[in-house]
This record gives sequence, C-alpha cells and structure tokens, in this order.
Amino acid sequence: MVILDEEAAPQAQSNPLVTLSRTNLAYVIYTSGSTGQPKGVMNQHDGLVNLACAQIEQFGVRQDSRVLQFVSFSFDVCISEITMALCSGAGLYLASAADLLPGEPLLATMERHAITHVSLPMAVLAALPPDAQLGRLQTLVVGGEALPPALANHWGARYPLFNSYGPTEATVCASNYRCQPGEAGAVPIGRPLANTQIYILDSHLKPVPLGVAGEIHIGGAGVARGYLNRDALTAERFIADPFNPGARLYKTGDLGRWLADGNVEFMGRSDFQVKIRGFRIELGEIESRLLACEGVREAIVLAREDQPGDKRLVAYLTGCTLPAATLRAELGASLAEHMIPSAFVMLDAFPLTPNGKLDRKALPVPNTVRSDVAYVAPRDANEELLATVWAEALRLDRVGIHDNFFELGGNSLLIVKLHSRLLEHFPGKVAIADYFKHTTVARLAAHIGAGSAANTRLPGSISRAETRKNRLAVQKNSRAQRSN
Repeated sequence: MVILDEEAAPQAQSNPLVTLSRTNLAYVIYTSGSTGQPKGVMNQHDGLVNLACAQIEQFGVRQDSRVLQFVSFSFDVCISEITMALCSGAGLYLASAADLLPGEPLLATMERHAITHVSLPMAVLAALPPDAQLGRLQTLVVGGEALPPALANHWGARYPLFNSYGPTEATVCASNYRCQPGEAGAVPIGRPLANTQIYILDSHLKPVPLGVAGEIHIGGAGVARGYLNRDALTAERFIADPFNPGARLYKTGDLGRWLADGNVEFMGRSDFQVKIRGFRIELGEIESRLLACEGVREAIVLAREDQPGDKRLVAYLTGCTLPAATLRAELGASLAEHMIPSAFVMLDAFPLTPNGKLDRKALPVPNTVRSDVAYVAPRDANEELLATVWAEALRLDRVGIHDNFFELGGNSLLIVKLHSRLLEHFPGKVAIADYFKHTTVARLAAHIGAGSAANTRLPGSISRAETRKNRLAVQKNSRAQRSN
C-alpha cells in the first residue's frame, strides 16, 4: 500500500486519456537468432491482438481453461501464453523453475493446477517419460525446433497436439499444424494463422512450384515493425511485399515447401547449408531422413571442423539404439554418399539454452572417427593392394574392404597421394572422380574390374610434373562438384 501525503496535490480519479492505435509499439524483445548478435524486435499491437485472437480460437481457450506459463520471459512464446490466457479470461498459472523441470516436477505441477493448455519446446517434450499422464490437458503446443514424427505420433495419439512455427519477427507464431495419427516423414508446420500470409519464394522473390524448396517469407498482421536502432538490418530482412502494394514481408531465412494438401513443410535453415568435399548439402534434409529411422527421437546434424582442413558431418541422436552401420545403410538408400554423416553420437538428451531451445554450441566433440564396420580382410590381390595403400595414406594399421575412406579421415588432399600411388598399378583404370564415387576398397576394386590385375612391383616415386597434374585434377573435380 502506498500512503500519500495529505498535503500533496490531489490526484486524478479517472483513467488517463491515452490515444492508442494498432500501430503503436506493444513490446520489444531481444533475440540472437542464427547470428548470435542480439537484436531488439519491435512488435506492434495489431500483431499481438491478431495472435491472441487466432490462438484462442484455434486452441479452444475458454474462461475455465488453465494455461501454464512455462517458458522464461526472455523467450517470446511467453507472450503467447500470457495474452492467450488473459484475453480469454482463462487462468494463467506461474511456477518456479524447479517446478517446471522436465519430468516429475513438471508433471506434478500440471496435475496440481489441472492445466488444460501448455506450450513446450520440442526438447522438453522429448524428455518426458513416454507413459506420462498429463492430467486434464486439452491442448499441447510444441515449437522451437523441428518435431520428430515419432514424438508427433506418440503424443498426438493421446492429446490434441499442435506443431507451431514462427519467428520472433512475426509476433511469435505464423502457422500451426494439428498433428494426425500415423505421421510419416517430416511433420508439417501447417497453414498460416488468420490475417497472415506465407510465401515460399526463390532468390528472385518468385513463388516456387508445389513441392519445391524455397525461402519462407511471412506477411500480414504479425510482421514486426523492425529491429530497434538497426535500420540497415531492418531494410535487409523486412522487404516490400511484391504481391500487396504498401505491405511488407519478413525474410525468415528458413527453407520450406508447399505440400499438396496446402500445408507447409519446414526444411531447415538456409544458413545451415554447408559444403563438404565440394558438395552443397542441406543439413535439414539429412535430419529429416534420420528422424524417419526406427527409434530416433531427435536428430541434429552439424558440419564440424575440429581439425583444420577436416570438415565432416556429425549426427547427434537421442532415443536411438541402432548401430551406426545400420543408420548409414538406411540413409544410403535415399541419400548420396557425401550426405551420410561420418560419425553418429548418441546422447541421452540434447543440451538446452535457458529458453529451452537446443544449444548447438554445447554438443560434444565426437571421438576420433574410426569405422565401426566389422573388419573384412581383402579377398584378392587388387583389394590387398588398395587396402595397403589406403592404410599408409591414412596412417592406420589396417583397412577393411568395407571401411569408408572419408569416415576414416580421408580428404581431397589424401586422394592425391592415393592416386599417385595407384597410377603405376592400375594405369588408365581409375580417375580422380572415382575416389569420391567408390569410397570403400571393395567398391573401388569392383569398379577397376576383376580383369585388371594389379602391377605388383613396389610403388616408386613419381615426377613433380605428374604430382602437379594430379593436384590439378583434384582441383578440377572439386570445382565440378561445386557447380552441381
């Protein structure tokens, strides 16, 4: 209670007259996004009101609903939780950090307050026991990361489950998808909210055809005003809407594609495209294939360069008991050789940021990559020679005929050594490109052909001119791959 001085000037007894329009600023929230540099996003009242009204209707929030305020106030989803509850007359329940820990504390909190609506980061949902009972829950909303099909199928069969998508710059949420039983493949992010438009465009801001990947652009009521005191960045990311004069679009940097049923499929970040051995690779595509493998609950693929010049793909998985060899075989059925990770790291749970999102920087460095394929000895003179030369180049005691050259630490520079050594033994039978296509001793020997007996004399030195020629061949091959 505040006690006023009796002699102070009398205070007004009516509400102050404040002129408020839909374009007034509602809040500023800072986000680091994918760049790591914090930037203040300025969101307006029209976007906030649109979000609240759309979610109240879609999630069935009523006056007797009970909404759990789960995420921290530094994460924009908290704004959705607060407005969704207060604008509908529902109850908003706050709890201590200890009571919101994934597992028994969170479940007990939901049971104690008879929570009917909750929004959880995907990683938190994955950490819950599969047989957990969520009390009176009527709506479960998941967002922040791609939702694996296994989680969607499990929880979607028990509770109304919505996969939510949206950047902070689009006022928390731009689309929702009601998960259906028997989800196969990537779980869609759904259709845009009311008064929201989603466009999937190419680099020329032209719509891409159905099923073709492009960058997701968001328009409509939820588009933020821009970044606080960051005019150049605002102009770069908030652009004129080519389809609605006077309106703006937000360039998300996310990749997606339209599905035949009118939903959008999220395909990862455009800045998660990497180059490995000259090939352009979409990490999200590999992650989608991994999530389709039996038992895989979560999957993240990174391009790591823990040793200079040795960039490789590393997959991090939770909930998976399959051996790496089985995972490679399953991926090999639908992905090119250069898209199969060199290492698979099994974790009990992914590290999280304070906001409950995946902390990619905290993922552990994998152990020194060695093939986990069972050793199979060479079966003839050609395989014997190839295995010996590979072992010398890779500085290993032995190489089996089914070991992958790149999984053992091979790279383009070592291919020069391999090719120089093998020219004398298989003249005209092997080219630089063959090492990228046939990555095991068995496959390369089969390519060379059974009729091409190896020249068994000891490898000799080669001229400087020939070495330079070989290096130029590797460079030419790498350029050809980058142009694909």
